Amino acid sequence: MSNNKTVPTNASVQEFLDKIEDGNKRNDSYTLLNLMEKISGEPPVMWGPSIIGFGSYHYKYDSGREGDMLSIGFSPRKHNFSLYVGAGVKYNQGFLAKLGKHTMGKSCLYIKRLSDIDMEVLEALIRSTYEHDKKKYNS
Repeated sequence: MSNNKTVPTNASVQEFLDKIEDGNKRNDSYTLLNLMEKISGEPPVMWGPSIIGFGSYHYKYDSGREGDMLSIGFSPRKHNFSLYVGAGVKYNQGFLAKLGKHTMGKSCLYIKRLSDIDMEVLEALIRSTYEHDKKKYNS
């Protein structure tokens, strides 16, 4: 069975964010960093080379595969932000309808810039996801 490639590292979050050349993307990244830290009460941790995560949980599938994953997080990719809000999105479809300009992957929310979305809705979505994971995995 293979190991999870997305694992926490000791890399500096601030050094990672300060290397972002696009000033708007860097500012949006710090806004997301502060928002997720406020919601989770957890310090930011680099997961792999490009994901900033807050909190974690342990999962175990019926297949026997298990590991640890970040509870919430984001990555400032070249073309958009990937927000790791996990399965909680399934339970929060109402937020997505009010969020603004975005696309969805399996467990990622993609946004180009924070000015494209309603930040209050994003905060509620992230908070709901984080609380859902805490109840599901820590009970």
